[in-house]
Amino acid sequence: MAAKDKPNKLAFLSMPAPASYVAGLGRGASGFTTRSDIGPAREGPSAEVIAEAQARRGEEPEIDPDQFQDPDNEFGLFAGTTYEADDEEADRIYEQVDKNMDARRRARREARENEELAKHRAERPKIQQQFADLKRGLAVVTDEEWENIPEVGNLTRKKRKRDERSFVVSDSVIVGDRARTEYETSLDSRQQATGGFETPAENGTITNFAEMSQARDKILSLKLDQVSGTATSTGLQTAIDPKGYLTSLDSVVLKTDAEIGDIKRARMLFDSLVKSNPKHAPGWIAAARLEEHAGRMVAARKMIKQGCEQCPKNEDVWLEAARLHNNDDAKVILANAVQHVGQSVKIWLAAADLEHDVKAKKRVLRKALEHIPNSVRLWKETVNLESSAVDARILLSRAVEVIPQSVELWLALARLETPDKAKAVLNKARKAVPTSHEIWIAAGRLLEQEAYATEKSPEQRDKELAAVDKTIEAGVRELRRHQVLLTREQWLKEAERCENEGAIRTCEAIIKATIAMDVEEEDRLDTWTSDAEAAEAKGNIGAARAILAYALRVFPDKKSLWRKAADLEKAHGTRESLNAILERAVHHCPQAEVLWLMWAKEKWLAGDVPAAREVLERAFVANSESEQIWLAAVKLEAENGELDVARELLVRARTVADTERIWMKSAVFERQQGQLDTALETLSTAIKKYPKFAKLYMIQGQIHQQRRDFAAARASYAAGIKAVPKDVNLWILASRLEEADGKSIKARALLDKARLANPGNDVLWAEAVGVEERSGGAAQAKTVLARGLQECPTSGLLWSMAIWAEPRPTRKARSADALRKAGSDPWVLCSVARLFWQERKIEKARHWFERAVSANENPSDTWGDIWAWWLKFERQHGTPEQQEEVIKKAVAAEPRYGPTWQPIAKDIANSRKSTREILELVASALH
Repeated sequence: MAAKDKPNKLAFLSMPAPASYVAGLGRGASGFTTRSDIGPAREGPSAEVIAEAQARRGEEPEIDPDQFQDPDNEFGLFAGTTYEADDEEADRIYEQVDKNMDARRRARREARENEELAKHRAERPKIQQQFADLKRGLAVVTDEEWENIPEVGNLTRKKRKRDERSFVVSDSVIVGDRARTEYETSLDSRQQATGGFETPAENGTITNFAEMSQARDKILSLKLDQVSGTATSTGLQTAIDPKGYLTSLDSVVLKTDAEIGDIKRARMLFDSLVKSNPKHAPGWIAAARLEEHAGRMVAARKMIKQGCEQCPKNEDVWLEAARLHNNDDAKVILANAVQHVGQSVKIWLAAADLEHDVKAKKRVLRKALEHIPNSVRLWKETVNLESSAVDARILLSRAVEVIPQSVELWLALARLETPDKAKAVLNKARKAVPTSHEIWIAAGRLLEQEAYATEKSPEQRDKELAAVDKTIEAGVRELRRHQVLLTREQWLKEAERCENEGAIRTCEAIIKATIAMDVEEEDRLDTWTSDAEAAEAKGNIGAARAILAYALRVFPDKKSLWRKAADLEKAHGTRESLNAILERAVHHCPQAEVLWLMWAKEKWLAGDVPAAREVLERAFVANSESEQIWLAAVKLEAENGELDVARELLVRARTVADTERIWMKSAVFERQQGQLDTALETLSTAIKKYPKFAKLYMIQGQIHQQRRDFAAARASYAAGIKAVPKDVNLWILASRLEEADGKSIKARALLDKARLANPGNDVLWAEAVGVEERSGGAAQAKTVLARGLQECPTSGLLWSMAIWAEPRPTRKARSADALRKAGSDPWVLCSVARLFWQERKIEKARHWFERAVSANENPSDTWGDIWAWWLKFERQHGTPEQQEEVIKKAVAAEPRYGPTWQPIAKDIANSRKSTREILELVASALH
């Protein structure tokens, strides 16, 4: 009964499991779900159903940004189309619209962002802001308080294990420490036996320190001999250079472990290479050079020996073997090489180089010619060893028989023969090698050499020189017939080479025969002009002269060509050649005024005044109304003291030519002669004729100012400013008149009006700065200069003034700014040169002066003040030759402008002075 009432503990096994029961969940197991647990699969709502539901709820459907993408192009459907000009314009318009839209909201957006940032900083300040007050409090901490701050201890709260190991001290340490402070007060038995000396001096012998020094020197000598590799059997001689010993030690390469490892790996590679392909000669050579680089010469020689055995037909292996051995062994090696590669020219030449005796060299080379009779190089080397021209001629005769196609050997034989025989040789060469242009050129040079060889009449010489032209022309025709077509550039190079070697007429003949090749008819003038300029730039004046001469024959009426030819003769020719060119030029171009003036000037500079007058008379016939020719004639007569003739010429010029410049020159002439009333009358008449010519008002005002009639001068300048308000010089002269009259305020006002009428003019700003400086207002001058630089930021004149307005320590920085803004302006370059001059950097200063005077393309546009500064510099630091060179360049450039140059050059007292004298005066006036 009791057993029946007892509950069954395992009854739960037959019970159904709870709904959420998962077996083993209490032990960490996890359940899983199968398809049978969730029922059959069913399809979800379609896209249309979802869109309807969203429309009922008022939601907008989400648009996939990539739904319109091209499946073959992930970056855009139109990415592969051509980007055209209208696309670019559209993009530019959209960008401008975006910028304008952004600019409209920028202020509000930035204010909102700043407000949000301030609010964020207030809520969440930075760490450094949180501790800012504490940092400020550190300023009052004293040194004593700072020292009392405790050190940071162990904050890990972990106990550190102490190292409590102990070591036993050695007995020797204890004994040694005990005896370290003791004193020995007794002698041992050995010391007592020898009288206190531990090393007794037996038999009275004393140590010879001189012998010890000699022994040391001998040991050092032996070591040096071992280093140099030249030690003798006795060791007393050495071939080391004492001065170069340290240098030789520096050259010793100590290989690192990495390099040694690389050598070992390379050795393994090359070893594998020569074993796998023993007939590959470069592998043996590389392996031998590796051993040589590693310093193992014996291994290198052994390696290359195996290479010679494996590749006996390769000349490079034999040459490498000869290089790795000494001279005697190399001879044996090359002798063996000849047995295998007897047709190798390199082997024979290397064998000849090993011989130090000329006879032995000849013997080797002649043996080589027996094996290789068709080698041009061997024949040339053999001929070069001959000291006798007869023997060389015999060898070359034999050489051209063996190798008739060698142009070099034919030309060498022709050079050794007499002129008559040389012609025969060249004829044979031409028949043997009809495609060689060098033979025809050599024939032309031979004819030219004959023409100048002996004293001959001019007619005979011209006849022989004409044969040069015919020979070259025939050569060009023959070469074309044999289909040998050299380009113009190749012929021009041959012509330049002939000129460099002294054959000028041959050069001219080549150009005459070939310059028109491969040139279109409409491009001839430009092409030939550029060819002449290129030849002149290379220094080939003869070639340039020949090109221009041919061009002038084709275009005899081109004034620019005659001008280039005249300039070429003026720079590189003689006075006679220049006169000849100019005479031909005016004959072909009688209307070219510049050519007549150049010819007349050259005659005048040569001291032949009557010839200059004759040239100008002929120019009058061809150009009766030419202003320049009339003024040149007046200047010629005035410079030679014929004042009445000059005055009469001016009267006739005013009647015939009647130009504003002739009227101005007439007034200037009368002013220079002191006839001020006549000059004023002339100016009054001229102003009525030419009221817009500013220089007439300037001269009139200067004459009144010279007479101290400031009111009349002021009226003249005012009339000129009213008639020609854009002329800057009139404004400046009017301003300086007011300064001379003591009215600086009025001068300032005039310059302000001038800047309004002529905005952006740096000369007016520079004059305004000068007015302030002359009136004593340095600060105001700086202010005006700064305003001027704002309006004219690239003005070299203003930047130069700004450099010198700075204190000396800051001038270099100011000059750097000037070079960035106006680096090619001559005034800036001159200022930099003067700064180097102040720092005593002479060569740099001279170089910058050269850059300053060559900054302008037209030499006459260079500033006379810059030439004067350069001359002043050379007067202080240059040699007389350098000073004379500067003066010559300045006279050739003929400068006309400059703040200091123009007042001195236009002064009545200096009217008859030359450019050289004006340059000296300006250099003296500069400070």
